[in-house]
Amino acid sequence: MAPPVPPRLPWKRGLPTARAPAEREWTPEDALRLAREAGLGRLGDHQWKVIASCREEAARCGCAPTLVRIAALTGFDVPGLERLFPGETEALIVRLSGLRPSRGASGRRGGGAPD
Repeated sequence: MAPPVPPRLPWKRGLPTARAPAEREWTPEDALRLAREAGLGRLGDHQWKVIASCREEAARCGCAPTLVRIAALTGFDVPGLERLFPGETEALIVRLSGLRPSRGASGRRGGGAPD
């Protein structure tokens, strides 16, 4: 049996992600670029907290969390997350986090696998 892997910071290079085939490691600069492309502009502290929580959960469980799970992890309610990440909230958070959506994810509210 392999020894346990020590926890890593969510931005540290080498963190395995469920990223699509490009297979380039995620960096905070990726999130900044994607946020600009999505029209969010500069990411604030609350948005970075959500991204970090999403990456930590993905590293822990092996898949991107649903919007309801992200709300539970961060302490923000779903409407609060929708204000921070307008539009396709869940898909945007997951994309900014450098992950692929969970199977069956809706893009906006919950919709993915049960938490």
